[in-house]
Formats: sequence, structure tokens, C-alpha cells
Amino acid sequence: MAKKNSAADQQAVPAGYVPALAKTYKEEIVPQLMKQFGYSTVMQCPKLVKITINQGVGDATGDKKLIDVAQQELSTITGQKAVVTASRKDISNFKLRKGMPIGVKVTLRSVKMYEFLERLIRITLPRIRDFNGIAEKMDGQGNYTLGVKEQIIFPEIDIEKITKILGMEITFVTTAKTDEECHALLKAFGLPFKKHNN
Repeated sequence: MAKKNSAADQQAVPAGYVPALAKTYKEEIVPQLMKQFGYSTVMQCPKLVKITINQGVGDATGDKKLIDVAQQELSTITGQKAVVTASRKDISNFKLRKGMPIGVKVTLRSVKMYEFLERLIRITLPRIRDFNGIAEKMDGQGNYTLGVKEQIIFPEIDIEKITKILGMEITFVTTAKTDEECHALLKAFGLPFKKHNN
């Protein structure tokens, strides 16, 4: 069922529409990275493949409604239907049984990915109080995960209707071979990494 929803989401795009950041990547970021790293062909340039957003809902073991709320909120934030993630094994200490819903997840590609990234950079992150940039730690495999403590930083969420503050992990999956290339790509897109004090 999830695949069907995902396909429908991707189709609801006007013919010929190209997101602003997709244009920026092609026209500005690629030439910039080719010069910076000395690539011989455009194919060597790292690119953003997908963005996955994961939200763990630990209290869902005691209150099933929390999963429904989280699913609805994440779908609203991303513009794509979130899917429920289930426990893979029994953990008696947490009253967790295999197959129990423990979170929600969305995987964004192409148009939806670029649109979410643009909203994140231009609107969402600047809303964080006393914001001074995001951490620079990559995973060594060309990916970067940004931890968000509260879903209320997203303007799509109505604070008046919040039942529980939930954090999430936003993972940027790229084709970069090194942390340096991944960092350069994401920085060129506009992700506001912390500035080093030299």
C-alpha cells in the first residue's frame, strides 16, 4: 500500500516543473564541485539521492494513538504519506514485541526531496531559537544525519494541536565517496554548518 501512495505522490507534479534547488545543483553546484575537487567528468560529481526522515515514538507501546498522530504530522511536514515502522525483535524491558509500531518514516526523492530541502534551509532551521549552525559530523560513507529535537520548528505544524513533542532524524544520502565531498555538496546546497573559530 505504501508504494502505491508514494507513486501517487510523485505523479502530482506539473509537467516540466523543476525545483529551484535542482536547477541550482545543475547550474551552480556541479561546476563549483568540479573545480574544487578536480573532477574530469560531471558523472564524478556527488549528488543528493534521497532524504529519509525517521521519527521514533517510544511511548507508542502504551498509547497507539501517538503513532497515528506522528504519522499525520510527518506526512504534513514532508508532503508525502509517512509509513509506520515496526519493532524487529522482542525487548521485554521495554514491553516491546516484534512487529509493534515504534515510529514513522518518510523517504523523499527527486522533486519532493528538493522541495523539502529548500523549506528546511530557508524556513525551518532559521526558526530555531539561538540557532548557530548544525554539526559537521558525516558518517564516513557520504551521508549526513541531522537530529531535530522538536517537530514544532516546522511551520506546517500547528503548535496549538500538539499532543507530544517529538524529535526526528533527517538523513541526507549522497553519492559522495568521502566526508569532505559530502560536506561540500550539502554546504553548497545551503545547509548552515557551524563556522569554525580559527
